[in-house]
Amino acid sequence: MSAPQSHVLNVASNHSRIGVTPEVRWESLRRVHVIGVCGTLMGAFAASLRRAGVEVTGSDQNVYPPMSDVLRDAGVTLLNGFDPAHLQHGGQKPDLVVIGNVISANNLEARAAIDGGMPYLSLPEMMERYLLPQSRNLVVAGTHGKTTTSSLLAFVLHHLDKKPSWFIGGVSHDLPESFHLEAGRGAGSPFVLEGDEYDTAFWDKVPKFNHYLPNDVILTSVEYDHADIYPDFAAVQRAFEGLVLRVRQEGAIIAYVDAESVRAYANLAKSQGLAWLTYGQSENARFRADEVAVTRDGTRFTVLDDGRAVASLEISLPGMHNVLNALAVWILCTERLGIPSESVREALKKFRGVRRRQEERGEVRGVLVIDDFAHHPTAVRETLQALALKYRGRRLVAVFEPRSATSRRKVFQADYARAFDEAAQVLIAAPYDQSKIDSANQFSSEELVENLRARGRGALVFQQVDEGVEKVVDQAREGDVIAVLSNGGFGGFIPKLLDRLGRT
Repeated sequence: MSAPQSHVLNVASNHSRIGVTPEVRWESLRRVHVIGVCGTLMGAFAASLRRAGVEVTGSDQNVYPPMSDVLRDAGVTLLNGFDPAHLQHGGQKPDLVVIGNVISANNLEARAAIDGGMPYLSLPEMMERYLLPQSRNLVVAGTHGKTTTSSLLAFVLHHLDKKPSWFIGGVSHDLPESFHLEAGRGAGSPFVLEGDEYDTAFWDKVPKFNHYLPNDVILTSVEYDHADIYPDFAAVQRAFEGLVLRVRQEGAIIAYVDAESVRAYANLAKSQGLAWLTYGQSENARFRADEVAVTRDGTRFTVLDDGRAVASLEISLPGMHNVLNALAVWILCTERLGIPSESVREALKKFRGVRRRQEERGEVRGVLVIDDFAHHPTAVRETLQALALKYRGRRLVAVFEPRSATSRRKVFQADYARAFDEAAQVLIAAPYDQSKIDSANQFSSEELVENLRARGRGALVFQQVDEGVEKVVDQAREGDVIAVLSNGGFGGFIPKLLDRLGRT
C-alpha cells in the first residue's frame, strides 16, 4: 500500500533545537510567545500556561471569537497577524517561542524567531522539556479512538479527584478545556496525552508522540493513514514501533490484540521489560468485553479476565468501538493506577462523550442531524454501525466529505464502498482541495457512488455545499437520522442543513 507524499516523516529522529535539559521546569519561564495561538489546542495551552502564572503573548491570522474571547479572558495578549515585531511586544523578548503545527517554514514571524537566535520549540517539544519529565505520562495512541479514549481517561481521573493534567486534540462535553495543567502537581502526577502519530512541526518531522515520555500506553489500533506523510503502511508501523521503544522502564502497553497489526508489537514490548496487557473480544485477549447489550441510555457489558467475570460496566456511548475504549481505560485505571474497579465503574457511567463524535446537533421536523469526525473507512464503518444500533428502527442517511489527506487520495477508494453498508442513502461530496495531489492518485466521489449503487445503496454525488444541502432535504423524511461525516468544517454544512430543514 503506497501513496504520494509531500514530505516523509522521520520516525527515528527526535532532536531539539535548544540546549535545555529534561530537568528544566516550566516555572523557570517568565514570558512565552505562541505563534499560531488560535487553534483549539494551542489556544487551550496558552490559556493554561497563563493561568499557571507565565506571561503569554500570542499571534495568529484568524483572531476572532470564541477563541479570542477565551484567550483574552485568560489574560493572554493577542496580536493580529504574523509580524516579526510581535516577538518583542512591550519591548521584551520571550524566554521561549512556541510554534504551532500549522505554521509553515516561510512564516515571517517564525522565521524571525529562528534567524534571530531565539529559543523555540513546538508544543510537543515544549511539553517534553518542561512539563513531562516528572509526571506519570499516560499516552493514548492508535489510528482510531485516541480522542474519545484519552478524554474518557482524563475524565475518570478528574472525576475521581486524582488531579490529572491532560492534553487532548478534541473538545469533551465533560472537561473544561482541551489542555489542562493541574495546579500544584507534583512528581508522579498523572498526565493524560492523546498520542498523535502526525508530525510535530515543519522542522521536526517526527510523530508528536515521540515527545511524550510515556509510562503507560493504550494502543487502540494501527492502520494506514496520513497518506501525505507516510509513504506506506510499513512507515506507520515503524512510527508505532518507536512509541513502544520510548515507554519508560516498568511501563505497560495496553493493547487491542484483536488486530494483528497491534499483536505484532508484543515481542518488542516484552523485550523491553514492559507489561503487555491485552484487551478485545477474541480469545487472544486477557481482558474481554462480553455480554454487550445496548440500553436506552447507552451500552452495558461484562469484563472477563482470562474468562472470569470481574466487572460489569456501563457507558452512555453506543458502538463496540466505545465499549473497547472504555475497557482500555478500565484496565489502565485498575491494573496500572490501582484505582478500585467500582470507582472506575461509577465514573465511566457519567462520561457524556466528545464533540463531533456521534454528536446530536439538532432535530427538525422529525429529522435528527448527527455530527461526526469519521473520515477513515474503518471509522466510517464503526460510526455508522454504532448509530444504526442506537437509533434502531430509523432510516440512516450518511453524508460524507472526503477531506483528510488520506480520504482525498485513491488509497482507500474501494474500502469506502464497504464502509457505508449501514446507510440506506449516501450522499458524497466532491473531495476537498486536490490541487496538490497527482491526478492519478486522486479519490473519485463519482466512482464511490457507482460502487455504492452496485452494493444496493442509494447514492448521490454533489459538488457544492448548498447543492448537497438541497439534495439531503429532498431525500429526507420524518424519522430519518442524518449522519454528516467530515474531519473539517465542511463549509458550514450542518447549520445550513438544520436551517433549511426548518424552512421546508
